[in-house]
Amino acid sequence: MTVTHVDALVLARSAFHHSMNYRSVVVFGTATEVKDREEKERALASVVEHVVPGRSGHTRPPNDFEFRYTRVLAIDIEEATAKVRTGPPNDDDEDLALPHWAGLIPVKVCYGPPESAEDLAPGIAVPGHAAQYRRPGG
Repeated sequence: MTVTHVDALVLARSAFHHSMNYRSVVVFGTATEVKDREEKERALASVVEHVVPGRSGHTRPPNDFEFRYTRVLAIDIEEATAKVRTGPPNDDDEDLALPHWAGLIPVKVCYGPPESAEDLAPGIAVPGHAAQYRRPGG
């Protein structure tokens, strides 16, 4: 399994030295399907809670069809590696005097205010977990 999070585009004076700042992890292991119903239910609720804390108590649980057609995998991690690139462009010394802009274009996730579904029944207020949604560090 591989996950990469891009933090910035890195624009150098030469096209060759363009890059990106990122955090990446590669995990090697054996994946097995979670078949125990209670363990699978906990895993699915954990995903919802991880994305928006407090949300799982404000939704109906998966019905039988959804539960059967959603796979949950557990991975026994055998090996993992992480890689990070941070900082400014790495231009060659002879390029530093060139009249080309160099720097970073930050990549950020920005959450806006909740927008109620058009078909939401009247009188249903935006719950606190949605109205006050913030990610750690955001």
